[in-house]
Amino acid sequence: MSIRATTIPWATHPAVRLVLALLAGIVFWFHWGATLPELLPWLLAAVPLYLALHLWAGQRAGAGATDALGLLALLVTALAGTVAAQQATESRYADHLYRWPNIEFYRAVVDDTPVIRPKTYATTLRVSAVRVAGQWHSARGGVRISVPRYEAGAQEPRYGQVWLVRGSPAPAKAPLNPGEFDYRRYLSYHQIFHQQFVHPDQYRVLAFAPPNWLRHYSIGAARQLDSVFRRYVRAPREFAIADALVLGLKDDVDAETKQAYANTGTTHIMAVSGLQVGLLFTVLQLILSRFFGHLRGFRYWSAALGLLVIWAYAFLTGLSASVLRAAVMFTFVASAKAWERQSNMYNTLAVAAFCLLLYDPYLVVDVGFQLSFLAVLSIVYLQPRIARWFDAQEWAARQRRPWQPRWRQQLLGRTAWAFDAVWQAVALSLAAQVATFPLGLFYFHQFPLNFLLSNLIAVPISSVALYVGLLLQAVALPLEWLAAQLEWPGLLVVPRAVGWVFEKLIWCFNEYILLVGNSLPGALLQGIYLSPAQAWLLYLLIALGLAFLAWRRLAWLGAVAAVGLVFVGSRVVAAREIAADRRLIIYSIPRRSALGLHDGAAALVLTPDSLPLNHTEQTYRVLPGLTARGNRRVRYVAGWPARELAVRRLGAEGPVLLSWHGCRVAWVSNRLWAGQRPVPVDIVVLRRNAWVKPEHLRATFGPRVQVVFDSSCRSWYVEKLGPPLRAAGLRVHDVTMQGAWVQPLTGEQATRGSRAAE
Repeated sequence: MSIRATTIPWATHPAVRLVLALLAGIVFWFHWGATLPELLPWLLAAVPLYLALHLWAGQRAGAGATDALGLLALLVTALAGTVAAQQATESRYADHLYRWPNIEFYRAVVDDTPVIRPKTYATTLRVSAVRVAGQWHSARGGVRISVPRYEAGAQEPRYGQVWLVRGSPAPAKAPLNPGEFDYRRYLSYHQIFHQQFVHPDQYRVLAFAPPNWLRHYSIGAARQLDSVFRRYVRAPREFAIADALVLGLKDDVDAETKQAYANTGTTHIMAVSGLQVGLLFTVLQLILSRFFGHLRGFRYWSAALGLLVIWAYAFLTGLSASVLRAAVMFTFVASAKAWERQSNMYNTLAVAAFCLLLYDPYLVVDVGFQLSFLAVLSIVYLQPRIARWFDAQEWAARQRRPWQPRWRQQLLGRTAWAFDAVWQAVALSLAAQVATFPLGLFYFHQFPLNFLLSNLIAVPISSVALYVGLLLQAVALPLEWLAAQLEWPGLLVVPRAVGWVFEKLIWCFNEYILLVGNSLPGALLQGIYLSPAQAWLLYLLIALGLAFLAWRRLAWLGAVAAVGLVFVGSRVVAAREIAADRRLIIYSIPRRSALGLHDGAAALVLTPDSLPLNHTEQTYRVLPGLTARGNRRVRYVAGWPARELAVRRLGAEGPVLLSWHGCRVAWVSNRLWAGQRPVPVDIVVLRRNAWVKPEHLRATFGPRVQVVFDSSCRSWYVEKLGPPLRAAGLRVHDVTMQGAWVQPLTGEQATRGSRAAE
């Protein structure tokens, strides 16, 4: 079967052209914005110029003038995108926190819902003023703070609290290990450039002034609904998933459950986004059309009622970014449908994206935004075409015979209806995956082959659970109030029964997801690393493949083959580079000593002490770099594997010497004596605050040795010993503050004296 398509003429899709121009302007800012002057005056001059030329072109009946005006409109739109991104970037303003060193105090408002972690509360403060040298100054900027939960006087931060904080926030740290998630860049996309660990005695709540009162009441409503689930969903795991499914609150979902959903391609179930909003809108429209579809003006007032319900749901879930994005998208789609413009869905989606990007240009780099719009675009284009591959009604018609009994014909009809429903779901899931799997590989480095099997069952059950959860919210609070007024606790039987059904539904789809993940462990492709160029090549390959299926021209097939060869060639070149690469890495992992020996696609990660790295340390500190390098054979070892490596100790308590492909490393955990036998090495790693003297280091290991403080060393120790070592002419590197030490090796020769900062 083939995918038949028609062209998308640019003339009938002006919003698509404009949103592409806006995107180009925003991307231009991200790459070259630092060198640009203030562009707002240019935009203010360009808009009236365009309007004047538009009036002039209206008096000229020529294709050339029209084309020139259209090109100018795209250029002005691109300029608007660059200006929007420039204005949204807080760090460029003169009163930003970056411009105020040595801050004594600062005043800020809690601007985000706190995240409850095992040991801390995490939230964002928006600064309004700073005190420097005894003087208060207006300032701006975001600070991501962590407050310890179990210290005396600790309280959960509340959205809208105005704080007076003592101390100076520190600039957000860059990633400390190769390939590690760049949290600093992630924060910068949210206009947060500083971090601070705030103890309870470092701040005082001055007032309560929410930046947005609507969001304040929305967060309060979400907390009230959360308390309903806490009362009626007793099992901890089911309660956590209920909160995530209906309210988008994932604080209580454990890491194992999150990983199980990620491994089966069902993470979207635990996020209040397009799935929940779409289900709510669709069911409401079906109910209204069933009972009121014959009334005059139905499509207008039903769309208005549907949008009212969607925005009410967004309000009750705390007005989170994902649900707001979905609500805006469905607002445009529903409005277009009410005005019978649903045939031009690309324009509708482009207008929604245009408005969202103009409001927040940094949505361009938001993974949720990218996945949402790509999935919807792919569903709009591909789902109807994939659905036409199999027609269940046509199959049932071919099976019917005039002499068949009535019950058999009815059975065929119901079977065809069931097959059609399943096939429509399969087509939708396949269509969404076509556009999103390159991004999934790029960001998450894995792809679940069992996504169809897991989604076909889990999504329908979770959809029913969503409606039951909303029903529980609708009946619980009124019946609780009525039971209290009438002093009749028997009324609470209803919410308890609904809560029991809700809990069991969650248990069902959660157990099914776990079953799929555990039964088919080989269905998860992991450790796949794509460079940005390779991700773009994949999307180009998909686009060219769809073009060939649409128009059946050999030129498109040739282009598919050419791009495919380029993609495969890039993978082969990357694999050859990795095969010839050897490097030694001393990792930056808090309070740990960890060494990585990378030899082509193989890697040995060891901890000199006998305590192995835990799952969190492996997953977030080490694994991203292994994936980026294409390490397929990875082993984690605790202690020194003397049978595999050239390792020896100098004396009973002396340094441990490691020689690996010509690179000699000494691990010093204890005191060095003046009479220590000289052993020339390339790197000396100081561990566990080993007390050494610079002259002993020079005498034992050579005058040009590289000294590395690993993460087991305390900050006071590094601050005390670092200056004398530098004064003695030794090169010093602290992995805790400067990041992992990476020593590339060429053949059997160590490349000395250079640090590869990754």
